[in-house]
Amino acid sequence: MLQAEGGDLWLLEEAPRSGPGLGGPMANALFVCLHNAGRSQMSQALFERAGGGRHGSRSAGTTPGDGVHPEVVEVMAELGIDVAGRRPRRLTTEDAEWADVVVTMGCGDECPYVPGTRYVDWDLPDPKGRPVEEVRATRDEIAARVEDLIEELDRA
Repeated sequence: MLQAEGGDLWLLEEAPRSGPGLGGPMANALFVCLHNAGRSQMSQALFERAGGGRHGSRSAGTTPGDGVHPEVVEVMAELGIDVAGRRPRRLTTEDAEWADVVVTMGCGDECPYVPGTRYVDWDLPDPKGRPVEEVRATRDEIAARVEDLIEELDRA
């Protein structure tokens, strides 16, 4: 592109329209748990809210459940986050290849390994069937870890 400035013409290269720091996500985070019905759903929703669109996110499970656990829907609604309509999905190798960081929560050896991708394990209890107070504590722990992860990704 040519730009006139003070009688001079300057050749400007057109910048890429997406990518890290260029309008697209800076980093992609994949949250994985066993059923994609609790921890990983909360993680993705909290990451989306805290990240404000700066980073991409997905969640998946190694053996997806039928729906998000009711106790998870309840504690997320307390924060004004609606996860009732989200559907658990099966983890694929493509998900792991898409991710810059994979956060695992109880899926063990069933998570695909992609060389060059960073893996982090968050040891958190499965909220299924737990009292709301315990699920709320897990949600709050996830929120704190998500904030730390986003700060780290923002610096990268």
